Amino acid sequence: MSNFTVIDEEFDCENCGKHVRKLGYSCRNHCPYCLFSKHIDKNPGDRAEKCHGSLEPIGVEIDSKKGYVIIFRCKKCGMIRRNKSAEDDNMDLIIELSTKHEF
Repeated sequence: MSNFTVIDEEFDCENCGKHVRKLGYSCRNHCPYCLFSKHIDKNPGDRAEKCHGSLEPIGVEIDSKKGYVIIFRCKKCGMIRRNKSAEDDNMDLIIELSTKHEF
């Protein structure tokens, strides 16, 4: 079973360059503007991943409990990751991702 380390910190998105503020109600995992993330965790919040590649959003799943779940593929190592969307995510991009089936 994986561990979850609570880390909710601000960052500058390496993909779009925008400043991303803390989420406030959970851990911030990705940029709400472009939806990109960074491959830095093995388990949520542990910062133990050595890859540090860019996690590109490639699709969306709808989970009955979590809502929209964004599917990411690491541009460096190819690993697939999933993370639920945040309240302030760009909904237009989420809708666009929901039409893609490349994963």
